[in-house]
Amino acid sequence: MTVYKGYIYMAKKNVGIFLLYLGIFFGIILMFQLLNRENSTGGYQKESLRIAVVDQDGGEMAEALKSYLRDLHQVIELRDNASVLQEKMFYRDVHYVVRIPEHFYETCIVKGEKVPVTQVPGSYTSFYVEQQLNSFLNNARVYEAAGFTEAESARESKRSADVKVELLDTSGNGGEVPNYVNYFRYLPYLFLGVLGYVVGSMIFSMKRGDLKKRMQASAISQRRQSIEGLLACATIAMILWGIVIGVAILFYGKEMNKNPGSPYLLLNSLAILCVSITISYFIGSLSKGMNSLNGMVNVIALGMCFLGGAFVPLDVMSAGVKKAAQFIPVYWFETANELLSRYNLEVVRKEVLQAIGIQFVFAGAFVCMALAVAKRRRAV
Repeated sequence: MTVYKGYIYMAKKNVGIFLLYLGIFFGIILMFQLLNRENSTGGYQKESLRIAVVDQDGGEMAEALKSYLRDLHQVIELRDNASVLQEKMFYRDVHYVVRIPEHFYETCIVKGEKVPVTQVPGSYTSFYVEQQLNSFLNNARVYEAAGFTEAESARESKRSADVKVELLDTSGNGGEVPNYVNYFRYLPYLFLGVLGYVVGSMIFSMKRGDLKKRMQASAISQRRQSIEGLLACATIAMILWGIVIGVAILFYGKEMNKNPGSPYLLLNSLAILCVSITISYFIGSLSKGMNSLNGMVNVIALGMCFLGGAFVPLDVMSAGVKKAAQFIPVYWFETANELLSRYNLEVVRKEVLQAIGIQFVFAGAFVCMALAVAKRRRAV
Protein backbone atom coordinates (compact mmCIF):
# COMPACT_ATOMS: atom_id res chain seq x y z
CA MET A 1 0.00 0.00 0.00
CA THR A 2 2.91 2.33 -0.70
CA VAL A 3 0.95 4.38 -3.20
CA TYR A 4 -1.97 4.66 -0.79
CA LYS A 5 0.34 5.99 1.97
CA GLY A 6 1.82 8.49 -0.47
CA TYR A 7 -1.62 9.89 -1.26
CA ILE A 8 -2.50 10.17 2.43
CA TYR A 9 0.77 12.00 3.06
CA MET A 10 -0.16 14.51 0.36
CA ALA A 11 -3.61 14.93 1.89
CA LYS A 12 -2.17 15.84 5.29
CA LYS A 13 -0.63 18.95 3.76
CA ASN A 14 -4.13 20.29 3.07
CA VAL A 15 -5.57 19.91 6.56
CA GLY A 16 -5.94 23.69 6.80
CA ILE A 17 -8.22 23.85 3.75
CA PHE A 18 -10.16 20.88 5.11
CA LEU A 19 -10.84 22.66 8.40
CA LEU A 20 -11.53 26.00 6.68
CA TYR A 21 -14.36 24.56 4.58
CA LEU A 22 -15.79 22.79 7.61
CA GLY A 23 -15.77 26.05 9.55
CA ILE A 24 -17.52 27.91 6.72
CA PHE A 25 -20.12 25.15 6.38
CA PHE A 26 -20.97 24.99 10.07
CA GLY A 27 -21.07 28.79 10.22
CA ILE A 28 -23.62 28.92 7.40
CA ILE A 29 -25.74 26.22 9.04
CA LEU A 30 -25.69 28.08 12.36
CA MET A 31 -26.80 31.28 10.64
CA PHE A 32 -29.71 29.55 8.92
CA GLN A 33 -30.74 27.87 12.14
CA LEU A 34 -30.98 31.24 13.87
CA LEU A 35 -33.03 32.63 10.99
CA ASN A 36 -35.36 29.63 11.01
CA ARG A 37 -36.11 30.11 14.69
CA GLU A 38 -37.31 33.62 14.00
CA ASN A 39 -39.32 32.60 10.92
CA SER A 40 -40.83 29.27 11.91
CA THR A 41 -44.30 28.23 10.73
CA GLY A 42 -45.63 28.79 14.23
CA GLY A 43 -44.86 32.52 13.93
CA TYR A 44 -47.55 33.20 11.31
CA GLN A 45 -50.57 34.96 12.83
CA LYS A 46 -53.07 37.66 12.04
CA GLU A 47 -51.62 41.17 12.05
CA SER A 48 -53.42 43.64 14.31
CA LEU A 49 -53.27 47.29 13.20
CA ARG A 50 -54.39 50.55 14.77
CA ILE A 51 -57.54 51.73 12.97
CA ALA A 52 -59.69 54.81 13.51
CA VAL A 53 -63.43 54.67 12.82
CA VAL A 54 -65.60 57.75 12.28
CA ASP A 55 -69.22 56.63 12.70
CA GLN A 56 -71.72 59.09 11.20
CA ASP A 57 -74.51 56.55 11.01
CA GLY A 58 -74.91 54.69 14.30
CA GLY A 59 -77.15 52.03 12.75
CA GLU A 60 -77.11 48.28 13.29
CA MET A 61 -74.97 47.60 10.23
CA ALA A 62 -72.48 50.27 11.30
CA GLU A 63 -72.21 48.62 14.73
CA ALA A 64 -71.69 45.26 13.02
CA LEU A 65 -68.84 46.70 10.94
CA LYS A 66 -67.16 48.17 14.03
CA SER A 67 -67.53 44.88 15.88
CA TYR A 68 -66.03 43.05 12.91
CA LEU A 69 -63.03 45.38 12.78
CA ARG A 70 -62.49 45.13 16.57
CA ASP A 71 -62.13 41.36 16.25
CA LEU A 72 -59.26 41.89 13.82
CA HIS A 73 -57.60 45.16 14.81
CA GLN A 74 -57.16 47.79 17.50
CA VAL A 75 -60.06 50.14 16.79
CA ILE A 76 -60.54 53.61 18.25
CA GLU A 77 -63.57 55.81 17.52
CA LEU A 78 -62.94 59.45 16.63
CA ARG A 79 -65.05 62.43 15.66
CA ASP A 80 -64.93 63.70 12.08
CA ASN A 81 -62.25 66.29 12.75
CA ALA A 82 -59.81 66.58 9.86
CA SER A 83 -56.95 68.12 11.90
CA VAL A 84 -57.18 65.43 14.61
CA LEU A 85 -57.24 62.62 12.05
CA GLN A 86 -54.28 64.09 10.16
CA GLU A 87 -52.28 64.41 13.38
CA LYS A 88 -53.06 60.81 14.33
CA MET A 89 -51.94 59.53 10.94
CA PHE A 90 -48.84 61.74 10.84
CA TYR A 91 -47.55 60.32 14.11
CA ARG A 92 -48.69 56.82 13.08
CA ASP A 93 -51.09 56.55 16.00
CA VAL A 94 -53.44 55.07 13.43
CA HIS A 95 -52.67 53.49 10.06
CA TYR A 96 -56.12 53.50 8.54
CA VAL A 97 -59.31 55.60 8.93
CA VAL A 98 -62.73 54.20 8.05
CA ARG A 99 -65.60 56.69 7.67
CA ILE A 100 -69.03 55.14 8.04
CA PRO A 101 -71.37 57.60 6.27
CA GLU A 102 -74.94 58.40 7.12
CA HIS A 103 -77.49 55.91 5.81
CA PHE A 104 -74.64 53.39 5.64
CA TYR A 105 -76.88 50.41 4.91
CA GLU A 106 -78.72 52.05 2.02
CA THR A 107 -75.70 53.68 0.36
CA CYS A 108 -72.92 51.11 0.84
CA ILE A 109 -74.84 47.83 1.10
CA VAL A 110 -77.98 48.26 -0.99
CA LYS A 111 -76.54 50.64 -3.63
CA GLY A 112 -73.02 49.18 -3.43
CA GLU A 113 -71.11 52.44 -3.00
CA LYS A 114 -67.60 52.40 -1.52
CA VAL A 115 -66.90 53.17 2.12
CA PRO A 116 -64.76 56.36 2.42
CA VAL A 117 -61.33 55.53 3.84
CA THR A 118 -58.05 57.35 4.46
CA GLN A 119 -54.74 55.53 4.51
CA VAL A 120 -51.04 56.21 4.94
CA PRO A 121 -49.61 56.78 1.43
CA GLY A 122 -47.49 53.87 0.18
CA SER A 123 -48.31 51.63 3.12
CA TYR A 124 -48.79 47.94 2.32
CA THR A 125 -50.96 47.54 5.42
CA SER A 126 -53.74 49.46 3.71
CA PHE A 127 -54.25 46.62 1.24
CA TYR A 128 -54.52 44.21 4.15
CA VAL A 129 -57.31 46.21 5.84
CA GLU A 130 -59.03 47.00 2.54
CA GLN A 131 -59.30 43.32 1.72
CA GLN A 132 -60.96 42.61 5.07
CA LEU A 133 -63.31 45.58 4.71
CA ASN A 134 -64.38 44.47 1.24
CA SER A 135 -64.96 40.97 2.57
CA PHE A 136 -67.40 42.30 5.17
CA LEU A 137 -69.23 44.49 2.64
CA ASN A 138 -69.53 41.70 0.08
CA ASN A 139 -70.96 39.32 2.68
CA ALA A 140 -73.45 41.94 3.81
CA ARG A 141 -74.51 42.57 0.20
CA VAL A 142 -75.07 38.85 -0.30
CA TYR A 143 -77.35 38.74 2.75
CA GLU A 144 -79.25 41.81 1.51
CA ALA A 145 -79.67 40.28 -1.96
CA ALA A 146 -80.99 37.11 -0.33
CA GLY A 147 -83.79 39.08 1.32
CA PHE A 148 -82.36 39.56 4.80
CA THR A 149 -83.36 42.67 6.72
CA GLU A 150 -80.75 45.14 7.98
CA ALA A 151 -80.91 43.64 11.48
CA GLU A 152 -80.55 40.10 10.16
CA SER A 153 -77.70 41.06 7.82
CA ALA A 154 -75.91 42.85 10.66
CA ARG A 155 -76.28 39.87 12.96
CA GLU A 156 -74.96 37.40 10.39
CA SER A 157 -72.12 39.68 9.23
CA LYS A 158 -70.96 40.26 12.80
CA ARG A 159 -70.33 36.58 13.41
CA SER A 160 -66.70 35.61 13.46
CA ALA A 161 -65.54 33.76 10.38
CA ASP A 162 -62.52 32.09 11.89
CA VAL A 163 -61.24 29.22 9.78
CA LYS A 164 -59.57 26.19 11.31
CA VAL A 165 -56.89 24.69 9.12
CA GLU A 166 -55.76 21.13 9.65
CA LEU A 167 -52.41 20.31 8.04
CA LEU A 168 -52.20 17.05 6.15
CA ASP A 169 -49.32 15.25 7.82
CA THR A 170 -47.84 13.55 4.75
CA SER A 171 -44.28 13.58 6.06
CA GLY A 172 -44.82 12.70 9.70
CA ASN A 173 -43.55 16.09 10.91
CA GLY A 174 -46.84 17.93 11.36
CA GLY A 175 -46.45 19.96 8.16
CA GLU A 176 -43.24 21.65 9.32
CA VAL A 177 -39.94 21.34 7.50
CA PRO A 178 -37.41 19.61 9.79
CA ASN A 179 -34.47 21.71 10.97
CA TYR A 180 -31.93 19.27 9.55
CA VAL A 181 -33.15 19.81 5.96
CA ASN A 182 -30.99 22.92 5.51
CA TYR A 183 -28.06 21.06 7.05
CA PHE A 184 -28.19 18.35 4.41
CA ARG A 185 -29.10 20.77 1.63
CA TYR A 186 -25.65 22.37 1.63
CA LEU A 187 -23.65 19.13 1.84
CA PRO A 188 -22.87 19.11 -1.92
CA TYR A 189 -20.99 22.39 -1.65
CA LEU A 190 -18.99 21.15 1.32
CA PHE A 191 -18.16 17.82 -0.32
CA LEU A 192 -17.29 19.30 -3.71
CA GLY A 193 -15.28 22.13 -2.17
CA VAL A 194 -13.26 20.06 0.31
CA LEU A 195 -12.74 16.97 -1.81
CA GLY A 196 -12.25 18.98 -4.99
CA TYR A 197 -9.32 20.81 -3.49
CA VAL A 198 -7.84 18.14 -1.23
CA VAL A 199 -8.28 15.17 -3.56
CA GLY A 200 -7.51 17.24 -6.63
CA SER A 201 -4.23 18.43 -5.13
CA MET A 202 -3.36 14.85 -4.14
CA ILE A 203 -3.84 13.60 -7.70
CA PHE A 204 -1.98 16.57 -9.18
CA SER A 205 0.96 16.23 -6.78
CA MET A 206 1.40 12.53 -7.58
CA LYS A 207 1.68 13.11 -11.32
CA ARG A 208 4.19 15.97 -11.49
CA GLY A 209 8.00 16.13 -11.58
CA ASP A 210 10.20 13.21 -10.62
CA LEU A 211 7.42 11.61 -8.59
CA LYS A 212 5.51 10.86 -11.77
CA LYS A 213 8.57 9.19 -13.32
CA ARG A 214 9.13 7.11 -10.20
CA MET A 215 5.52 6.01 -10.28
CA GLN A 216 5.85 4.98 -13.91
CA ALA A 217 9.09 3.05 -13.20
CA SER A 218 7.57 1.33 -10.16
CA ALA A 219 6.87 -2.39 -10.09
CA ILE A 220 3.29 -1.58 -9.06
CA SER A 221 0.95 -1.79 -12.04
CA GLN A 222 -0.80 1.32 -13.27
CA ARG A 223 -4.15 -0.27 -12.54
CA ARG A 224 -3.23 -0.88 -8.92
CA GLN A 225 -1.87 2.64 -8.59
CA SER A 226 -5.21 4.01 -9.78
CA ILE A 227 -7.13 1.74 -7.40
CA GLU A 228 -4.97 2.73 -4.42
CA GLY A 229 -5.41 6.37 -5.40
CA LEU A 230 -9.19 5.98 -5.40
CA LEU A 231 -8.96 4.13 -2.08
CA ALA A 232 -7.02 7.02 -0.55
CA CYS A 233 -9.59 9.46 -1.88
CA ALA A 234 -12.35 7.31 -0.38
CA THR A 235 -10.58 7.36 2.99
CA ILE A 236 -10.46 11.16 3.04
CA ALA A 237 -14.07 11.28 1.94
CA MET A 238 -15.26 8.89 4.65
CA ILE A 239 -13.48 10.93 7.31
CA LEU A 240 -15.30 14.03 6.07
CA TRP A 241 -18.63 12.16 5.88
CA GLY A 242 -18.15 10.77 9.39
CA ILE A 243 -17.54 14.26 10.83
CA VAL A 244 -20.56 15.75 9.06
CA ILE A 245 -22.96 12.93 9.94
CA GLY A 246 -21.66 12.83 13.51
CA VAL A 247 -22.43 16.52 13.96
CA ALA A 248 -25.88 16.01 12.36
CA ILE A 249 -26.69 13.21 14.81
CA LEU A 250 -25.39 15.28 17.70
CA PHE A 251 -27.65 18.26 16.94
CA TYR A 252 -30.61 16.66 15.13
CA GLY A 253 -30.58 13.10 16.41
CA LYS A 254 -34.00 13.29 18.06
CA GLU A 255 -35.67 14.79 15.01
CA MET A 256 -34.03 12.31 12.67
CA ASN A 257 -35.12 9.37 14.82
CA LYS A 258 -38.74 10.43 14.39
CA ASN A 259 -38.43 10.40 10.60
CA PRO A 260 -38.50 6.89 9.08
CA GLY A 261 -36.75 8.30 6.02
CA SER A 262 -33.56 9.17 7.92
CA PRO A 263 -31.64 6.04 6.73
CA TYR A 264 -32.43 7.09 3.16
CA LEU A 265 -31.26 10.58 4.00
CA LEU A 266 -27.89 9.17 5.07
CA LEU A 267 -27.77 6.98 1.95
CA ASN A 268 -28.48 10.05 -0.15
CA SER A 269 -25.58 11.91 1.50
CA LEU A 270 -23.34 8.91 0.84
CA ALA A 271 -24.36 8.97 -2.84
CA ILE A 272 -23.42 12.62 -3.29
CA LEU A 273 -20.19 11.89 -1.42
CA CYS A 274 -19.30 9.23 -4.01
CA VAL A 275 -20.13 11.68 -6.78
CA SER A 276 -17.90 14.31 -5.17
CA ILE A 277 -14.99 11.84 -4.87
CA THR A 278 -15.13 10.87 -8.52
CA ILE A 279 -15.54 14.46 -9.71
CA SER A 280 -12.57 15.49 -7.57
CA TYR A 281 -10.46 12.65 -8.95
CA PHE A 282 -11.45 13.67 -12.47
CA ILE A 283 -10.59 17.33 -11.79
CA GLY A 284 -7.20 16.31 -10.39
CA SER A 285 -6.51 14.25 -13.52
CA LEU A 286 -7.31 17.20 -15.79
CA SER A 287 -5.60 20.02 -13.91
CA LYS A 288 -2.24 21.33 -15.09
CA GLY A 289 -1.45 23.42 -12.03
CA MET A 290 -2.81 24.57 -8.69
CA ASN A 291 -4.30 27.72 -10.20
CA SER A 292 -6.28 25.77 -12.77
CA LEU A 293 -7.31 23.31 -10.04
CA ASN A 294 -8.68 26.11 -7.84
CA GLY A 295 -10.55 27.59 -10.78
CA MET A 296 -12.16 24.31 -11.77
CA VAL A 297 -13.16 23.47 -8.19
CA ASN A 298 -14.83 26.85 -7.68
CA VAL A 299 -16.66 26.81 -11.00
CA ILE A 300 -17.87 23.23 -10.69
CA ALA A 301 -18.83 23.42 -6.99
CA LEU A 302 -20.65 26.75 -7.22
CA GLY A 303 -22.19 26.01 -10.63
CA MET A 304 -23.57 22.62 -9.63
CA CYS A 305 -24.89 23.92 -6.31
CA PHE A 306 -26.64 26.93 -7.85
CA LEU A 307 -28.22 24.98 -10.71
CA GLY A 308 -28.85 21.84 -8.66
CA GLY A 309 -30.94 23.51 -5.98
CA ALA A 310 -28.51 23.72 -3.06
CA PHE A 311 -28.34 27.51 -2.92
CA VAL A 312 -31.60 28.30 -4.75
CA PRO A 313 -34.59 26.08 -3.87
CA LEU A 314 -35.92 23.96 -6.72
CA ASP A 315 -39.44 25.34 -6.15
CA VAL A 316 -38.49 28.80 -7.41
CA MET A 317 -36.65 27.61 -10.52
CA SER A 318 -38.22 27.79 -13.96
CA ALA A 319 -39.15 24.64 -15.87
CA GLY A 320 -36.32 25.18 -18.35
CA VAL A 321 -33.67 25.45 -15.65
CA LYS A 322 -35.02 22.32 -13.95
CA LYS A 323 -34.75 20.35 -17.18
CA ALA A 324 -31.15 21.43 -17.65
CA ALA A 325 -30.39 20.72 -13.97
CA GLN A 326 -31.40 17.08 -14.39
CA PHE A 327 -28.01 16.50 -15.99
CA ILE A 328 -26.33 17.57 -12.74
CA PRO A 329 -25.99 15.06 -9.87
CA VAL A 330 -26.63 17.72 -7.22
CA TYR A 331 -30.16 18.13 -8.62
CA TRP A 332 -30.98 14.50 -7.82
CA PHE A 333 -29.49 14.82 -4.34
CA GLU A 334 -31.66 17.86 -3.62
CA THR A 335 -34.71 16.15 -5.12
CA ALA A 336 -34.33 13.18 -2.79
CA ASN A 337 -33.66 15.50 0.15
CA GLU A 338 -36.84 17.50 -0.52
CA LEU A 339 -38.97 14.39 -0.98
CA LEU A 340 -37.78 12.91 2.31
CA SER A 341 -38.46 16.13 4.19
CA ARG A 342 -41.94 16.79 2.81
CA TYR A 343 -43.62 13.43 2.24
CA ASN A 344 -44.14 10.12 3.93
CA LEU A 345 -41.47 7.58 3.03
CA GLU A 346 -44.01 5.01 1.85
CA VAL A 347 -45.32 7.46 -0.73
CA VAL A 348 -42.00 8.58 -2.22
CA ARG A 349 -39.73 5.58 -1.59
CA LYS A 350 -39.52 4.72 -5.30
CA GLU A 351 -38.69 8.29 -6.36
CA VAL A 352 -36.06 8.63 -3.61
CA LEU A 353 -34.34 5.38 -4.58
CA GLN A 354 -34.41 6.45 -8.21
CA ALA A 355 -32.74 9.78 -7.38
CA ILE A 356 -30.09 8.04 -5.26
CA GLY A 357 -29.46 5.46 -7.99
CA ILE A 358 -28.95 8.19 -10.60
CA GLN A 359 -26.28 9.74 -8.39
CA PHE A 360 -24.38 6.46 -8.23
CA VAL A 361 -24.63 6.25 -12.03
CA PHE A 362 -23.05 9.71 -12.25
CA ALA A 363 -20.30 8.53 -9.89
CA GLY A 364 -19.57 5.52 -12.09
CA ALA A 365 -19.46 7.71 -15.18
CA PHE A 366 -16.94 10.08 -13.62
CA VAL A 367 -14.76 7.13 -12.52
CA CYS A 368 -14.64 5.87 -16.09
CA MET A 369 -13.82 9.35 -17.37
CA ALA A 370 -11.04 9.81 -14.80
CA LEU A 371 -9.45 6.45 -15.61
CA ALA A 372 -9.71 7.20 -19.35
CA VAL A 373 -7.94 10.53 -18.89
CA ALA A 374 -5.25 8.91 -16.76
CA LYS A 375 -4.70 6.18 -19.36
CA ARG A 376 -4.49 8.69 -22.20
CA ARG A 377 -1.95 10.81 -20.35
CA ARG A 378 0.22 7.78 -19.64
CA ALA A 379 0.15 6.97 -23.35
CA VAL A 380 1.26 10.49 -24.18
